[in-house]
Amino acid sequence: MKIVVLDSYTGNPGDLSWSQFEGLGELVLYDRTAPEEVIPRCQGAEIVLTNKVKILKDEIDALAPTLKYIGVVATGTNVVDLEYARSKGIDVTNAPGYSTETVAQHVIAMMLHFSSMVAAHNDAVHNDDWVNSPDFCFTLGTIRELSGKTLGVVGLGSIGRKIAKIADAIGMKIVAAHQSSMNKLELPYEVEWLQVDEVFAKSDYITLNCPLTPQTDKLVNESRLNSMKSSAYVINTGRGPLIDEQALADALNSDKIAGAALDVLSTEPPSKENPLLSAKNCVITPHIAWASIEARTKLHEIVAQNIASYQNGNTENLVN
Repeated sequence: MKIVVLDSYTGNPGDLSWSQFEGLGELVLYDRTAPEEVIPRCQGAEIVLTNKVKILKDEIDALAPTLKYIGVVATGTNVVDLEYARSKGIDVTNAPGYSTETVAQHVIAMMLHFSSMVAAHNDAVHNDDWVNSPDFCFTLGTIRELSGKTLGVVGLGSIGRKIAKIADAIGMKIVAAHQSSMNKLELPYEVEWLQVDEVFAKSDYITLNCPLTPQTDKLVNESRLNSMKSSAYVINTGRGPLIDEQALADALNSDKIAGAALDVLSTEPPSKENPLLSAKNCVITPHIAWASIEARTKLHEIVAQNIASYQNGNTENLVN
């Protein structure tokens, strides 16, 4: 059984083993695959694994009926035409829940970046500012405690709940966007359920952890940014299009809000013209909130188990 991995480098740049996959079939690895390379590289493969390489109608038509299984090496499945794959009898799976701990850690790190200013003070010390200081200490701005502040969580799924749990332990107040399915959710901390607009208006920090849907596209827009406290921060580790990027850049540059920390952008890699790259007090990391070695190890384990379950006739984590 031939197994082709189209973009192996992202999830495993060389610090993990592929041994658990090698026992499942003939494994062919490609670090990266351009769109025009998908069909020739996947010829004769029963199983294709992809993280961000798209497998849509044209690719499915060209690779069927040999292609029987597409494994998305991620949680989001928008890179595959799920309905068309189903119509061709192709199983599509994903890997849920592998990055909960590490994404939550990244969000907390982003909040601490703004509240404690560790990086800025480290840079100042290494630029001899402390050596030349007349005092035993100095600050570059106002340092603030997270305790007592309000964290707004938009998307209280597994990641949102983990972030809220850590924030509660720090002493933050948790407010969350109202979802009827969450009303009876039993949580080990207190949550105030609000409408989305109220979450933006009341929060000191807002973390976006919801899926991208027609309803959440540009969830962060000019109107909601204008309703926020001038001391508030937006954090996005969800999907780039959750934010109207020009509106956020304008809000940052005009001091309508205090800052933003983003791990995702609308286009990745971004264009040099993306207004957030030059916006004031905007921290951007290159879509790495998910990428701890622990999370990637768990990801490999889930994907390998998905393939094994497919081979045994009982496919796990089927999304189509």
